Amino acid sequence: MFINARLQRLFAADGRCFDLAMDHGVFHNPEFLAGIEDLPASVALAVEGGPDAIQLGIGQAHLLQEIPGKSKPSLVLRIDVANVYGKDLPEQLFCHTLGHAIEQALRVDAAAVVLNLFDAPGRTELYRQCVANIAAVKPECEGFGMPLMIEPLALKDGRHGNYESAGDVERIVPLVRQAAELGADLIKCDPPDEAADFERVVEAASGRPVLARGGGRLPEEEIFRRTRELMEAGASGIVYGRNVIQNPRPKAMIEAFLAIVHGSAEWEEALALYHGASGLRA
Repeated sequence: MFINARLQRLFAADGRCFDLAMDHGVFHNPEFLAGIEDLPASVALAVEGGPDAIQLGIGQAHLLQEIPGKSKPSLVLRIDVANVYGKDLPEQLFCHTLGHAIEQALRVDAAAVVLNLFDAPGRTELYRQCVANIAAVKPECEGFGMPLMIEPLALKDGRHGNYESAGDVERIVPLVRQAAELGADLIKCDPPDEAADFERVVEAASGRPVLARGGGRLPEEEIFRRTRELMEAGASGIVYGRNVIQNPRPKAMIEAFLAIVHGSAEWEEALALYHGASGLRA
């Protein structure tokens, strides 16, 4: 049986993963930069918190990989760029991959790469681009043993000329299944509106680990409660960004999420851990 060594580095011994997303600058949305304006300092602080992985773009991967020692988080490398986030979206949307993406990922010793699979109303060309990106990159991933994380996102029209995540399980499930059929080694996706429906999402992934996407920032009690419910529904972990980096106590948030993901802590325990932790961002 073939064992992907890089995938083994991404997940802890319990088969679970907390991937901290800090690749927000790739998407050219100023709102995404809150909390990571000073990215070198933010990455250093995140490493102290000890998530299993940190997700970065190619231009900033060195901030993690230059840190000495063997115990730092693994690198998940974002290898596409898109213009689907923010207000007043342009008429032409795109999602493009980096040139020689897997070679670049190997040079920075990534444990996995991540690509989007957008399904937005009336945007067939954007969807086509995403499928073409995955189809082009997957053979390279196979050739070099690089795990491919696909991020299937069902989008809906928002109130400000933007897109929002659609929590419709009837849209999420077939998109996750398509990601599995296209060759995802692991999947990152939005949870359905009802956390219990995440079981259907896991089933659609056909044995691939499914990590729940965090999305926009929520109150601590709400995000801890939802995270616990998603883990109970079969999630193999989480990929959270703004719920950590935009919190005034990011290290405390990391510690609390790790307690849920790896320690099976109840949400109330995570909340108490968060409030009991010492120290602010600095």
